[in-house]
Amino acid sequence: MIQKILIANRGEIALRIVRACRELGIKTLAVYSEADVQSLHVQLADEAICIGGPKSADSYLRADRIISAAEIADVDAIHPGYGFLSENAKFAEQCESCNIKFIGPKSKSIKMMGDKAIAKDTVRKAGVPIVPGSDGPVDSESEAVKVARKIGYPVIIKAVAGGGGRGMRIAHNDVSFAKEYHVARNEAEKAFGNGQVYIEKYIEKPRHIEFQILADSHGKVIHLGERDCSVQRRHQKLIEESPSPFLTPDLRKKMGKAAVRAAEAADYENAGTIEFLVDAKGNYYFIEMNTRIQVEHPVTEEVTGIDLIKQQIRIANGEKLGFDQSDIKFEKHAIECRINAEDPARNFVPSPGTIGLYYAPGGHGVRVDSHAYSGYAIPPYYDSMIGKLITYGPDRKTALERMYRALSEYLIRGIKTTIPLHKAIMADPVFIEGKATTAYMEEFLSRTPTDLFS
Repeated sequence: MIQKILIANRGEIALRIVRACRELGIKTLAVYSEADVQSLHVQLADEAICIGGPKSADSYLRADRIISAAEIADVDAIHPGYGFLSENAKFAEQCESCNIKFIGPKSKSIKMMGDKAIAKDTVRKAGVPIVPGSDGPVDSESEAVKVARKIGYPVIIKAVAGGGGRGMRIAHNDVSFAKEYHVARNEAEKAFGNGQVYIEKYIEKPRHIEFQILADSHGKVIHLGERDCSVQRRHQKLIEESPSPFLTPDLRKKMGKAAVRAAEAADYENAGTIEFLVDAKGNYYFIEMNTRIQVEHPVTEEVTGIDLIKQQIRIANGEKLGFDQSDIKFEKHAIECRINAEDPARNFVPSPGTIGLYYAPGGHGVRVDSHAYSGYAIPPYYDSMIGKLITYGPDRKTALERMYRALSEYLIRGIKTTIPLHKAIMADPVFIEGKATTAYMEEFLSRTPTDLFS
């Protein structure tokens, strides 16, 4: 049985895991960089070990130091959170070889679904629709152009090992394709050490909808419904909600079954997410699987009443899922806004610094997941997200009204944040009517005065 967990992450997700462990009666070890010595998860964990300098490459990406800390502190398991080493198959293998439980899928599943070309082929064989494109990586410009012409422009060039919008470029004709192909390869090589790319049909103005999966080690796989993540900027999600205002009950059922088939095809275990693009006609296409907990998992928790972090730990403990697909009910609506330390009035430039005043909103139907507090210094070395504001209610209208109210109460002084941007979006008719696609943010920013974000 798992009695002590090392948390190989930082910020709000590390704090979230500490809290779940405490409720389960499990001891925690926080590992931290020199920049995070004052972070809340370090203060609230049972033990803490510094593993290196401020930069991720010197700390949170140092698998050797994390494994050493685990052995020194005699932990049973490691929870990787999201980002950093959470989808690193080699790190999962290292944990397995050291007899430390990796709270996530098996390394072979991470490896399979981490390679987008292999992932697509795997789910296609399971009968899950995929976006038309190349059968795998394309290694020359001439080969890539042939694929683009065959499936028809516009196309999107994607890094095989990509993520977060890096190594991803759109081309509308042969001329632009030649340039974007080489840019994507160079970006991919620099970001991931792998310059391979593949080609897909570019679906214009789709919805980005993902399904939450839970799979135990006894063969049971279920889904917990969808999250609509269409509001994003440069492929980075800003707002997520569940259920999607676009899906019909019939389409939700079909996509949920497809998501389960995809997870089964990967021999999946633990929590994961199957991501789809959905066009205006309701055609859906698998794009990738995230083999970890997602930033936006709280909206699923509030809609279903299921604690996903606790489920991850229980699955890692070898326990069976305590519910079936028929037990999952979607009786609420939830929305999440990512609160980032960025200035949306100045092209989202990062805004690290010391928070002078921090006051989180509250009241019925409001949840805040954040590691920030008054006097906390936001380091410049990591992702700019400092918290997640989640509101929920019996319907979308209630969740929206609560979100606007909660954003109005959320006070963070001393730095710039995306709170004013989110308030403007919550008042926007297109978003209120549930019509936002992946093109929404670009359109919204082009027609909205930046002084609303100041």
